[in-house]
Amino acid sequence: MPDISLTNITSVAAVSIALSVVAAFLIHWLLYAIAVRVVRTRMTPILLPEIFQPTRWLVVLFALGAGLQPLEMGPRVEGLWSIGSKMLFALLAGWLLLGILRAVRQVIESHSDINAEDNLKARRRHTRVRILYRIIQSIIAVLVIAMVLIAIPGVRSIGVTLAASAGLVGLAVGAAAQPALKNLIAGIQMAFSEPIRLDDVVIVEGEWGRIEDITLTFVVVRIWDDRRMVVPVSYFLEKPFQNWTTKTSDLLGTVFFYVDPAADVGRIRDAFVDAVKANSRWDGRVAILQVTDHRADALELRGLLSARNAGIAFDLRCEVRETVMDFLRTQMPEALVRSRQRLEPGEGFPALEPTRRSGAGE
Repeated sequence: MPDISLTNITSVAAVSIALSVVAAFLIHWLLYAIAVRVVRTRMTPILLPEIFQPTRWLVVLFALGAGLQPLEMGPRVEGLWSIGSKMLFALLAGWLLLGILRAVRQVIESHSDINAEDNLKARRRHTRVRILYRIIQSIIAVLVIAMVLIAIPGVRSIGVTLAASAGLVGLAVGAAAQPALKNLIAGIQMAFSEPIRLDDVVIVEGEWGRIEDITLTFVVVRIWDDRRMVVPVSYFLEKPFQNWTTKTSDLLGTVFFYVDPAADVGRIRDAFVDAVKANSRWDGRVAILQVTDHRADALELRGLLSARNAGIAFDLRCEVRETVMDFLRTQMPEALVRSRQRLEPGEGFPALEPTRRSGAGE
């Protein structure tokens, strides 16, 4: 058997290694092509493109090991190959697991249309998948690092400790980074308690917006004017906030009008209901107008209307308000709020003397 070293590689060894690598590429290409053809007859391949690269290099690594198996290697090369192959295997295995994880996430999300009108179940599924995806991603990263450290003799004990007692390491790190650990635990808790979900309509710190992204440590809220508010995950478990779409996306909107106390409320109510029913954004559930307050100078009228979601409800409120106000301006100007004063002769108003022009009568 030829002896291989870093400075002396025989032609037989070089040919053996080269043939092993070429055979690995050909076998992987052939198996991948067959798998793609079989899968495409039933569905769009999602998993195969994600695992193509890591599986190819794993096959090459195994073939390389098989090609070197019958050869005698020097102690130095054998030691380096043993360490290097284990490290490469750990990295490629982690790459493969992440690819499978991405494919599973894509499959689940592809069956949940978050853009549908009734998207409560889809938003719930997307939220859980996104949070659990990041949790598993972090676990895979820790395990890969541990396997790489185990492959190195000098730091093997560190890798074993990291893999076997990740919880204790986490507590030690948490002592120095308590806020980050707090948000991390809150993110895991949020995956199951679900106080918020993706695309939920919320009011946070007085700002109206939608949940755009949820990570393990923070939440991104897209404000109505396209600003982004970044909020720690723990905020949604510790502080009160408004969630308008917890159970359903359907929403009631309000429109307020202030009219003269002598106005014909019935006629205004009819105009309001007609304006709501004539709008295509109304979902057909609620359209009522009520007197909710009375002041000396005005009546407060509150209109309730319903829509399929918060965005549509906002547009519906604006359009109905504009329509009713235009009706009051053109058809019932007497209903607009007016200031009234009654003047009694001789009460608090001194008699006005006629002014004389300078030079007149002189």
